[in-house]
Amino acid sequence: MANQMTEMLKGALEGIVLAILAEKPAYGYEITAHLRERGFVDIAEGTIYALLVRIERRKIVDVEKVPSDKGPPRKVYSLNPQGRRELDEFWKTWSFLAERIEQLHEGMK
Repeated sequence: MANQMTEMLKGALEGIVLAILAEKPAYGYEITAHLRERGFVDIAEGTIYALLVRIERRKIVDVEKVPSDKGPPRKVYSLNPQGRRELDEFWKTWSFLAERIEQLHEGMK
């Protein structure tokens, strides 16, 4: 089951991260910690950082370098208008899929 969870999560992780950034700007470690607090304990920081690079390249987040007390400046990510549109599309797609999957599940009972 863990492998199935990992595969399903891969497809949804970008939307989940965008949803976190819709709440407030954050840097990579904060995002990872937020995910872990919400039960996504097996997500590696490297996975989140790679995703952040991809969404930054797609220009769906804005990035600000903020000084850190513990080393080099941190890149703080915030959702921009294009990112909000992407997030809205994610939720529409998620709702569509969840409804269809639930219908299939109910039909099998």
